[in-house]
Amino acid sequence: METPPIEVHTELDSTNAEARRRAEVGVAGPLWITALTQTAGRGRQGRAWQTAAGNLAATCLFTTPLPPAQAAQVSFVAALAAADLADHYLGQGAGALKWPNDLMIGGGKGAGILVESGTRSDGDLWLAVGIGVNLAVAPVNLERPAVAFAEVMEAPPPQPLEALNVLAESFEIWRKLWVEAGFSAIAQAWSARAYGLGQSCEARLPDRTHLGVAEGLDNDGALRLRLADGAVLRITAGDVFFGAV
Repeated sequence: METPPIEVHTELDSTNAEARRRAEVGVAGPLWITALTQTAGRGRQGRAWQTAAGNLAATCLFTTPLPPAQAAQVSFVAALAAADLADHYLGQGAGALKWPNDLMIGGGKGAGILVESGTRSDGDLWLAVGIGVNLAVAPVNLERPAVAFAEVMEAPPPQPLEALNVLAESFEIWRKLWVEAGFSAIAQAWSARAYGLGQSCEARLPDRTHLGVAEGLDNDGALRLRLADGAVLRITAGDVFFGAV
């Protein structure tokens, strides 16, 4: 399958920031932007994202006519591509997916995804799908444990550009399925690789924390959380921690 071109930089502040700059001057993509070093990498909810030497930092820029709520489903597309990347190098089934879009390898986070968007002059959205993968080194001092591919590989981990070629091909396969078959096909594939479904968890939302059991995805990507009183709460934004209750 033909994949978008890849633009390689020695250093950027952030691949997502560079994608935004391109989008705001009219670049439509599709285009992958990657950097060997990020000086101001970002994760979800404004967190800093460390990009150590040998790790992958890349962003796919493209446009879509979908409204923002549906376009946000692309984070699940990216998560499936990240799981494929883990399986490619670490063995089938190595990569699991924790809601909404963390790649889990064993009990540690191996990759993170950040999706940003904006409206173009033609009314379509531009999407910047940023993916950071711990290939060589895992960050330390995190609230949640992290893991690098290198820690579970007998051979040296792949170089970032090699890994990006694998990731980009998988991303394009899942993106095409999303466009042609809709989100239900993506949700089904994501659920088959889900981390923690059926387990107790703590969902930390902007205004409060809920305890319950993660039951699965709704058809829009929201997480269904079964509370102690039997009610089901839809989680559309926040962080989920397993083994908390």
